[in-house]
Amino acid sequence: MIWENIAPGVWKGTVGEAEEYNLLTAAAAKPNLPAISRLGQAPFPVEKTEIKAKLLDGKTYLQFPLEREEQVFGFGLNFKTIHQRGRIMRLHVDHYGGQDNGRTHAPVPFYVTSNGYGVFINSSRYLDVYAGSGSRLDSENPAEAMDRNTNPDWTASPYSDAVEILVPAKGVEVYVFAGPSMLEAVQRFNLFNGGGPIPPRWGLGFTQRVHRLFDQDQVLAEVNEFEEKGYPLDFIGLEPGWQSKSYPNTFAWDESRFPDPEKLIQKLKEKHISLNLWINPYVSPEASFYEKLKPYYGSHTVWAGAVPDLSIPEAQKIYWETFRKDHVLPGVGGYKIDEVDGYDRWLWPDVAQFPSGLAAEQLRQTYGLLVQKQSSELFREQNRRTYGLVRASNGGGVSFPYVIYNDYYDHKDFITALINSGFSGLLWTPEARASKTAEEWLRRFQTVVFSPMAMINAWASGTKPWSYPEVAEEIKEMALLRMKMMPYWYSSFALYHFKGIPPFRAMQLEKGFSIKTEKQTNATSTLEENPYNEAIKKEINDQYMAGPSLLVAPIFAGEEVRKVVLPKGKWYDFYTGKYVGDGEVITINARLDQIPVFVKDGGIVPLMEPMLHAPGKNQLYDLKILHYGESPGQFPLYDDDGISYDYENGHYSWRDINVIKESNGKWKGTISTVGAQKPNNVGKVTWVFMSEKEGQNPLK
Repeated sequence: MIWENIAPGVWKGTVGEAEEYNLLTAAAAKPNLPAISRLGQAPFPVEKTEIKAKLLDGKTYLQFPLEREEQVFGFGLNFKTIHQRGRIMRLHVDHYGGQDNGRTHAPVPFYVTSNGYGVFINSSRYLDVYAGSGSRLDSENPAEAMDRNTNPDWTASPYSDAVEILVPAKGVEVYVFAGPSMLEAVQRFNLFNGGGPIPPRWGLGFTQRVHRLFDQDQVLAEVNEFEEKGYPLDFIGLEPGWQSKSYPNTFAWDESRFPDPEKLIQKLKEKHISLNLWINPYVSPEASFYEKLKPYYGSHTVWAGAVPDLSIPEAQKIYWETFRKDHVLPGVGGYKIDEVDGYDRWLWPDVAQFPSGLAAEQLRQTYGLLVQKQSSELFREQNRRTYGLVRASNGGGVSFPYVIYNDYYDHKDFITALINSGFSGLLWTPEARASKTAEEWLRRFQTVVFSPMAMINAWASGTKPWSYPEVAEEIKEMALLRMKMMPYWYSSFALYHFKGIPPFRAMQLEKGFSIKTEKQTNATSTLEENPYNEAIKKEINDQYMAGPSLLVAPIFAGEEVRKVVLPKGKWYDFYTGKYVGDGEVITINARLDQIPVFVKDGGIVPLMEPMLHAPGKNQLYDLKILHYGESPGQFPLYDDDGISYDYENGHYSWRDINVIKESNGKWKGTISTVGAQKPNNVGKVTWVFMSEKEGQNPLK
């Protein structure tokens, strides 16, 4: 393995003949080197000699060390497990089938360990991963041979001190990201891939997807109903029926249902609503560009639609021109890109051939990256941000303005996926679809409020936010809370872009939340170091951090109480400011009208008055700034025009919000000024010191 230090705390290792087409070349990721440099220098996190590589039979065998107590996290969008040590996976882009076996929508070959470093395998092949599951005979710390007949500690999973990965190629690039903390390693990985996206402000509002065969008038009627009932809405999604034919697709407007799409787009714009279009990439023989694109199709079809080889620049130009001309230029705001993940029986088989000469598996692993990159460039050409949905992604895609979704619908697993997304540079939405009860609908709705995209995707059942009258007001209050928190969410995404900090992330990335493994009595598995027996019997996969200061602990339908594991340091109730605990497990009673949220000591949450639509360009909004606890606080408030990419040229502002306690014992808040040429959409500023308002709820 030949190592090269390519940025502070980032090393590239090469073995053999690495393939030219890989995840980073497909995504065309552009490292943010200045931001990485601001994280500072860090030493190589392990002995380089402990990372081993071998070329054999046209394959590359990689071996990375694991210490006895070291835990492993990541490997993409897993739905059931947080801790990955001891697991065996084949990283393979696919529709999630109910098991964490590596077949998932975004099997990112990046992992981070509790020792504070990360490893990324830059390959577009299917990778076999043995994450501390294989016991090597030549190990310096071999598994102990035990007598099953007499030893009660015998296990069918002996100790392993290595992560081993098989790459089916004659060489590969490996990247190591130092910490020293796990969060800093994740930050370096995200920044190396360009940093996270900053959505347009409207992207952080609510989206509603309408029935697949709605026509133009029905779409407008749906929008009007939201407005009349006082529920916020920022973008509306059309399902396949907007096209003249779908499965496979013409990508042309159906003239009977949408006789004047430009008029529809304009009417929606007047109502401050953006339009999102469903697509999958497979081309109908009746598409206007079908014949012109014919030299660039793969050997197999998907639903009888041709599969364009989008790794070829000439194919990209032909394919996306219709999207540019008929969708983006008239004002469509984004896409929902479906079915670029699997199943095997849907997508092209691995025996398929493509005119680029790339292997079918390489395109399978990167097709989600290609469609994200190329579609978002259509909007960049117009200096207009987009925010959409996609079914597949992979390493290298951190910066793309897309959120992953799927057809799976287990609420608890959705939260585990949201937690795991923060380890791998992904965004995932636990969308709200059909529900069996009013309580389930409310609980699902509450979690989308605290997620990357507040998406209602109940078009098939026709469920609306107000469909269950008994919880309609609670739903409305939660929706308005999402809008109130817009300054907090927008700044959190700016931190993702400029500093690489995931806006939604696992507790393991939060300071004070320990992950050291220790043997405990009366416990069959110990993945969390915690003095409370309740916390060590299972993974902590049902609570997460949102933005700089908030801990979210969802309630699921049917639950009356739940436990919450608080990191070290004082924590306070989001709604009342009441002190709740410090480094302990607390038990809380479920309330129908609230999702449990807690704020770390000194936390600051900037709010605005609730609007039915996100603030537009140059639209002023007043701030109400909440401070929690007994410690001074600081919050970086981000601002730009909310719609363009001008922030990439410096047209943005950071304002420091600070709260201190003065010598007289009174709290004082300040917010820094903004230069004349910098964006500033903030009007009047008021302060709420929650320690002085205990028992009240200023969020209402």
